[in-house]
Parts: sequence; C-alpha cells; structure tokens
Amino acid sequence: MSAWKKHEIFEKNSIVLVIGILVAISIGGLVEIAPLFYLKSTIEKTEGMRPYTPLELAGRDIYIREGCYLCHSQMIRPMRDELERYGHFSLAAESMYDHPHQWGSKRTGPDLARVGGKYSDDWHVEHLVNPRSLVPASIMPGYPFLAENELSTRDIKNHLSANAIVGVPYTDEQVDNAATDLIGQASPDTDAAYEFEERYPGALIRDFDGNPSKVTEMDAMVAYLQVLGTMVDFSIYDDKANLR
Repeated sequence: MSAWKKHEIFEKNSIVLVIGILVAISIGGLVEIAPLFYLKSTIEKTEGMRPYTPLELAGRDIYIREGCYLCHSQMIRPMRDELERYGHFSLAAESMYDHPHQWGSKRTGPDLARVGGKYSDDWHVEHLVNPRSLVPASIMPGYPFLAENELSTRDIKNHLSANAIVGVPYTDEQVDNAATDLIGQASPDTDAAYEFEERYPGALIRDFDGNPSKVTEMDAMVAYLQVLGTMVDFSIYDDKANLR
C-alpha cells in the first residue's frame, strides 16, 4: 500500500482527522510547555542587568503615559539593516524587568533600544521640548511641560513594591527609600545622592534637565532614555561571534 493510500483514512474520515490533529497539537504543546514546569527561568542570565532606579522607573511611566511607545519600538531584530542602523540585536534579558515590555512593532520614529548615551542630556531636553529644532523633518509633538512639571514622589514606593511582587529584585531597603532615591539620583552632591549610589551602584547621578532648583518629569524621562541599552556590554557577544 502506497503512502498516499495510507493517508486516505485521514482524508476521508473527519473524526480520524480531528483525532490526528489533537494528537499532533498535544505532542507539540507538551514539548513547549513541559520545560516551563522545571526551568526557573527561560531568560539567559546577562551580566550587568539591574532593576530600574526609582527615577528611571518614573521616567518609564511618563514614556508610557505620553504614548511614546506608539511611535518608537524598543526591539532590534537580528537583520543586517537593523544592526547597521541601531546596533546589537535585542536580548530577552534586557526586558526582564519591564512590566509591560516596550518592544513594539511600529516605527514612526527610530527604535530607542540603544539610545542611552547616544546623545547628551541637553540634546534630549531640547528634542523633547521642540523636536524640530534638532530634526527639522520630525513629526514628533513637543513636550515642553515635562520641564515645568515637578516630579511627584507620592506613588513611587508602591510602584517599586508592586514590581517586587511580580519578580523584580528590589530589596526592602530600596522600596522603603524609593522617594529619597528618586530625588537623590537627580541631585548630585547631596546626602540623598550618596545614599542612592550605595543602593544602585553604577547608576548615573546628575541633574538631567539642567534645572537644579527642582526634580522634574523631564529629569525622569531623560534618565530613562539615557539608560536604555547601556546595562549590557555587547562587546562580549561580538567577541563570541567573531570566535565562531
């Protein structure tokens, strides 16, 4: 009997076909789902990744509030044109503390996964206030009010606490001092800044918006943008790729 004849039982009997489909789906489902019951994490551990500081987290909230994700993605695909334009392709570990992630699929503006450190703080401030002053063809709206609005510290402790519940490794000390650390990161040469540095070693500490008189939403937004793509040393991955 030919292989085609053996297959006729599925083609001519809908019940057998349905049973065959269910068996195939069940096998595939077990292969995909079973490892999740004994693997603690499906994300490769990456050196350098840390939770967002309170100021960066506040900036991320503003980023979402203002709908920035509708025009900017934060995921670089492993294709040559994207690698040439934006840099190393995105790693799953880079989004491990994002709730929700900001991958996106639409790019009215450029991808921001590697924007951290690419431009100065002053550039970001000017660009957010008046995008066309730096990019004449930009259709991005301006956000001058960010530089005027003082950043609220009221909910930041609860925000860190909620993130800790879903697995972000904030310590009790970090949660309890969230409001102080939020101010400290944007207030260099203060006691709050020194305490912040102990809890978040390596994080940037500076007046991001150029206005030392108060901590604004602009401070938070720029702090968030400046950390994107800076936690991982991608030269390690490039060296590994060159060895192959």
